[in-house]
Amino acid sequence: MGDKIIHAFDTKTLIKNNLRNYSMFIMLALIMIVFAPLTNGTNWNARNFTNIFFQYGYVLILAIGMVQVIVIRGIDLSVGSVCAFVGAVSAMIYNTGVGMPVTLLASIALGVVIGGFQGVWIAYARIPAFIVTLAGMLLFRGLTYIVTNVNPVSLKDAGYSKLSTGTLDEALGIGRIGSYYPTAFIAAALVLAVFFIAGFIGRRRKIANEFAVAPLPLFIAKLAIIGLLALGLAERFAGYRGLPNVVIVLGVTIFIFHFILNNTVFGRYVYAVGGNPRSAKLSGINSEWITFVVFCVMGGLTGLAAVVSTGYMNSALPQAGNLFELDAIAACYIGGVSAGGGIGTVIGVIVGGLVMSAINNGMSLMNLGTHFQYVVKALILLLAVFYDIYTRRKAGLD
Repeated sequence: MGDKIIHAFDTKTLIKNNLRNYSMFIMLALIMIVFAPLTNGTNWNARNFTNIFFQYGYVLILAIGMVQVIVIRGIDLSVGSVCAFVGAVSAMIYNTGVGMPVTLLASIALGVVIGGFQGVWIAYARIPAFIVTLAGMLLFRGLTYIVTNVNPVSLKDAGYSKLSTGTLDEALGIGRIGSYYPTAFIAAALVLAVFFIAGFIGRRRKIANEFAVAPLPLFIAKLAIIGLLALGLAERFAGYRGLPNVVIVLGVTIFIFHFILNNTVFGRYVYAVGGNPRSAKLSGINSEWITFVVFCVMGGLTGLAAVVSTGYMNSALPQAGNLFELDAIAACYIGGVSAGGGIGTVIGVIVGGLVMSAINNGMSLMNLGTHFQYVVKALILLLAVFYDIYTRRKAGLD
């Protein structure tokens, strides 16, 4: 009887409670549909789907870090400048001949150090994150100009860019089988198998602990829709060059931080600090340490994004990273992160990042100038924050 009550309650409130999440997917679908006739269907072809991840993979990586920063009621305006600085340093490291694995680890480590530097000022000196990261934006832009002497740093060979613009099929020397490269389908099948098994285990666990769950038919329908979307994306990748390396990096990053935020003590503390800092402090949570670690994580992911963006451009440019912070912040707010803190998910910001990427890509295919893209981005960010504030007031959260 208890399960039936839980299911009935969930059926009535499921859509309302998850309206923000559903609206993101609907928005993404509508954007792709709207741009289809405007681009003569180019935005739907296999090559373009792959190019979206090549071009905007850095946005999705930055958004994974930014969601944690905004959840604890912070902000990071320095990620663009840090990307430029780390990208320049990483190119110099790679050109010494140490290889890509060492370069990647060094870049992430440098990002962690930079994030920790800013985190100390924010967490322990109690200087607002806005001021610290604004100073960081200026500092690391200046350092980028110094280390590069305001000249591009060329890469000694194409090995660096393979992380950003290569595919697994090319790395393994696998050719087409019929009309498709196979690894995208194999990867999708493995990921979906793990996802479905985890979903059913999680559902059984919630029922055993008397938590609200969706009715079984609705739960299966949700899995089926996710499965179709994943296979559809895999089909697009398989139809061009195979599974992009950057998608593998992104997938691993999503899995790690989705797990951390939803299944670890640290993740619960992050949401607690963002939801009510005073209560979190009174309950014994070391909010300063949580803030420091979150900015270290943001720095590490910025280092990873720097390698991805530098690889895509195939050189380290002194002016690189311009407005990267706008794309990451916009992706978070579009993806359901609350400006009031304490609310936000990794999956949500990935969808938000894809929304921004689809808009940028569609406008580029239409040959609209960069100035128009800035206007559209600004309006989207403004509307996303307005939507957040409006829904919070309506729910009585503010």
